[in-house]
Amino acid sequence: MTITAPAPPAEKSYSSLQMSMRRLRRHKAAMISLAFIVFVVVAAILAPLIAPHDPNAQDLGGFFAPPSSSFPLGQDELGRDVLSRVIYGSRISLVVGFSVALISSLLGTLMGLVAGFFGGLTDSVISRFIEFMLSLPTLPLQLVISGLFASSDAPFITNLRQNLGSSASVVIIISIFAIFGWMGTARLVRGEVLRLKNLEYVDAARALGATNNRVMWRHLAPNMLGIIVVSATIDVAGAILGEAALSFLGFGIQPPVSTWGNMLSNAQEVVLSYPWLPFYPGLAILFTVLAFNFLGDGLRDAFDPKSRR
Repeated sequence: MTITAPAPPAEKSYSSLQMSMRRLRRHKAAMISLAFIVFVVVAAILAPLIAPHDPNAQDLGGFFAPPSSSFPLGQDELGRDVLSRVIYGSRISLVVGFSVALISSLLGTLMGLVAGFFGGLTDSVISRFIEFMLSLPTLPLQLVISGLFASSDAPFITNLRQNLGSSASVVIIISIFAIFGWMGTARLVRGEVLRLKNLEYVDAARALGATNNRVMWRHLAPNMLGIIVVSATIDVAGAILGEAALSFLGFGIQPPVSTWGNMLSNAQEVVLSYPWLPFYPGLAILFTVLAFNFLGDGLRDAFDPKSRR
């Protein structure tokens, strides 16, 4: 009687996405950053439940009051609760950041995909347009455009302000940052398309009769998901920082809407006397932007291990 050894267990195979997620979970800085981002998102969603006070409620006897048991982060120049305003300010920062990243990613992917895939004159026109947009002085133009929308009496702008109310400045800021924020994604996508479009699987899809649209969106675009996601995380961080900068300069989201940027703007004249006023919104901006940047680094290493330095 012949005894045969049991067959060794088959190795478990992982898809490319599963392997990327396994590498991401081993990236400690990225996972800590992801946990912090989830915490900020949950706090923003649950702001009405967890904020101890109305962020716009004024306490006439609490001007510049220091931190206390009732107001853990103190009160501002109008007696408003700083903690509640920081919590509610996260809503605006995240809405601006995620909206700008989404619009920029969609527009940049479309432009880069078309430019890289079709090449020739199409590529030249789109590439020159991207270079033109990148050469513009972004911050001064953002300041000018934001100021024009805030003060213009044009019928379209007036109707927009009337229909959207306090949200009008948020929509304007998102639009401005999206207009000037898609070029980086477009260049990354274009370069990746130029690398991928001559590979064998694309030739095979063409041989089977796939149309240009099918090749672009079913065969090329899914293979660029990694770089698009990484670029989007960087865009979120940039938009949050940019919104804070514009609001700090007085050209961003306008009161009474609470944002981290206009909290810094309101506190700039009393920073030495009441340091807690700019400290907490500044800390929120710092940690949130760092978290998205660290998450972007982790995603880059997870989707492309060869990029590790």
